Amino acid sequence: MIKYVIPITILFGTTAPAFAADYYIVRGPDKRCKIVETHPTDKTMVVIRGKAYVSRDEATKQMAVVCKE
Repeated sequence: MIKYVIPITILFGTTAPAFAADYYIVRGPDKRCKIVETHPTDKTMVVIRGKAYVSRDEATKQMAVVCKE
């Protein structure tokens, strides 16, 4: 049984961070929107709607709605 548990644990341990990617729509000091993969720590960047998106496609669709440049 242990010979099955260890490989499965290693598999989930190495792939779990890849599934945790979040995308944020941010607006910088130049008033332009862009999509980033990490929550910005820079105080000049504002997260639009304060929401993280699961996929880049979802963030791109919402950026067209919330950012009218």
